[in-house]
Amino acid sequence: MIIRKIEAKDNHDIEQIIKNSLVEFGLPTVGTTFEDKALTIMFETYQSDREVYFVIEIDGKVYGGGGIKSLQGSKENICELQKMYFAPSIRGKGYGKPFFNKCIQAAKYFGYDKCYLESASNLEAAIHIYKNNGFEHLNGPMGDTGHYSCQVWMLKDLRE
Repeated sequence: MIIRKIEAKDNHDIEQIIKNSLVEFGLPTVGTTFEDKALTIMFETYQSDREVYFVIEIDGKVYGGGGIKSLQGSKENICELQKMYFAPSIRGKGYGKPFFNKCIQAAKYFGYDKCYLESASNLEAAIHIYKNNGFEHLNGPMGDTGHYSCQVWMLKDLRE
């Protein structure tokens, strides 16, 4: 297993993994990442300072990804853990924690004070990882992500 930065050749694969995951878990296709224009150009979307998108590659094939980007619509020094989804064939095999840690380390390296994320209540395994790694539930959304169908909002202080 390799965790590496996304390349242009990964765009289609990661788009399909994300869309298929949303459908698999019965999540809405409106008000979620499903309708983000960035999904078709993930490599191009994560090329500015203080942002990165990583993919999991096994035997030359991409099986998932996730990224760190400044929280849109926030004036604070907060990043967002974005679009972290894995193909069903690698879930539950221990890849989530090291992948998550790589993203959080990148956020700290970029100098963010806090990390925000949005999720859905039925993504229990992901929420469990977040809680066990210092994310706390919020009562409402932060920033301007456009993901009005998400019902779980969490925040982690990266300065601890």
